[in-house]
Amino acid sequence: MTEQTLILVKPDGVERGLTGEILRRIEAKGYRIVRMRMLTATDDLLARHYHEHTEKSFYAGMTAYMKSGPIVAAVIEGDRVIEGVRSLSGATEPTAAAPGTIRGDLGRDWGDGEIRNLIHSSDGAESAAHEISVWFD
Repeated sequence: MTEQTLILVKPDGVERGLTGEILRRIEAKGYRIVRMRMLTATDDLLARHYHEHTEKSFYAGMTAYMKSGPIVAAVIEGDRVIEGVRSLSGATEPTAAAPGTIRGDLGRDWGDGEIRNLIHSSDGAESAAHEISVWFD
């Protein structure tokens, strides 16, 4: 069953010139990029994207990081793409992410207490639909 997911190459990935490598890995897996854009996130956009986290203590730091530079947003399509892209991305914490994953190969702890982990991918069909509508309204 073909489905769609959203990925975001976060500001650290764009700044480090890893957008092409991240997208290459997704395409090499056999998934298709069907929409893509580069933008700088706004407070409103991030509030809609992270709506379930707005009252949490980490929200301010997370949104400051997400507004710190350009983001590449893309809609990726393929069979079981949500599960597949999450597997390709690796564990949220780059130091703990397995070798061979995007975060495991390209991410690391920068020693400042912030998690900069290169990529976001939707965690399910419902969140994918919501997130795609936020970034590509």
